Amino acid sequence: MVGIESMGIYVPKYRLDRKEIFESVGWISRNFLPGERTTANYDEDSITMAVNAAMRCEHDEVDAVFFASATMPYKERQNAEIIATALDLGSDVTTADFTGSTKAVTTALINAVNCVAAGEAKRILVCAADCRIGRPGSYLEMVSGDGAAAVVVGKEKLASIDGYQSISYDFMDTWKIDKDDLARSWEDRWIRDEGYKKFIAEAISKLLENKNVNTSEIAKVAYPCLYPRDFPRIALSLGFSQEQIQDPLITTLGNTGNAHPLIMLAAALEKVENGSKIIVASYGSGSDAVLFTAKENFPLSETTGVSKKMPYRKYLAFRELLPVEKGMRGEEVAPTPVSVLWRNRREILALVGSKCRKCGTPQYPSQRVCVACQSQDLEPYRFADKKGKIFSFTEDYLAFSVNPPAIYGIIDFEGGGRYWFDITDCEQGELKVGMPVGMSFRRRDFDPRRRVYNYFWKAVPEVRG
Repeated sequence: MVGIESMGIYVPKYRLDRKEIFESVGWISRNFLPGERTTANYDEDSITMAVNAAMRCEHDEVDAVFFASATMPYKERQNAEIIATALDLGSDVTTADFTGSTKAVTTALINAVNCVAAGEAKRILVCAADCRIGRPGSYLEMVSGDGAAAVVVGKEKLASIDGYQSISYDFMDTWKIDKDDLARSWEDRWIRDEGYKKFIAEAISKLLENKNVNTSEIAKVAYPCLYPRDFPRIALSLGFSQEQIQDPLITTLGNTGNAHPLIMLAAALEKVENGSKIIVASYGSGSDAVLFTAKENFPLSETTGVSKKMPYRKYLAFRELLPVEKGMRGEEVAPTPVSVLWRNRREILALVGSKCRKCGTPQYPSQRVCVACQSQDLEPYRFADKKGKIFSFTEDYLAFSVNPPAIYGIIDFEGGGRYWFDITDCEQGELKVGMPVGMSFRRRDFDPRRRVYNYFWKAVPEVRG
């Protein structure tokens, strides 16, 4: 039977305290939510988070990469292919973007299941990520969270996929046209009563009916939370008990859009016993409900790990909702050499260097002649999945950074190899020589002339809580 073979969850380090948003924009009191929400750093977007989620699961030897997001960085340039290149998957994989709603992830998952079941592919990597931006003080800003998830659809190692039910409606609750920077939405009560409560309930009830499964047989039912007060009423109206309803993580992570159904699946797999049945539903232009049977537990709490508060004013600056002075240095951005990026795509996007077959010395960038023994017998060597330590670092207050100071340093990789990288997810005074780091796929910069997002790998301190 087809199932989930491997899973990876990526949650950004930073959190926004909703109380601070409320205190900054006091007129939104009727929309106040407790707790905090995840927020991507200034150099993160849906693509970078999806790559980092995929790095946390066993993604080798997949036949296809599906990417689901309502916040694709590129509207014409396949985002899934950037992910596949960053993962160094080669050119013989099928790639596809799924977008347009927050249930694109379950659409991608269902398509992957059908492809594997039909024998058209053995393993498919499904990535989902969103970085949704609401107007300052809006309910979308309060309820949303940033995050990513990735699953490999293939053998039923973590969970089997036993069935699904899709319903689709052209329901305009939230929308954004091509020229909009921020999403628009209709009145909350109408969205809640005509869309949210009805669509999820219809998808789940039809799935139970079609699979001849009783609510008492389900260990956990999971679906996104848009309105905390009405959230449990959907499941309770279908005959589920309060204990069967999966915590939607709204007060700790927020609603992470397309990533959220898979994150809730991970949360359910962390607690249920093997053999338990789980229903996960999505919401957006209808709803998809998917029936799983747990095979193994998943350690989600280890993934959500250490967090750090981000001041609201920084969040506004990072999302360009608050104009900031860049100075002359910040205004000058070198034009992107697209042809060079193409020729060196594996070196830049996948962080592939070389390793000498004669003396075993890894080196980056890729070399034709070994720097150690001058041999010309070298093979490709990937650094993105290697750990390292800080050899030296600099806090630069002259170079422009939206999060000053700009921090960069020389990283020594375990097993050999050394190169300089920007260091991210850290603040002034936090770094020390010898500190362990991992590599994270990030936005390097944005070329405003040619409208290109440039991606590269940065070092992230491995701080354990």
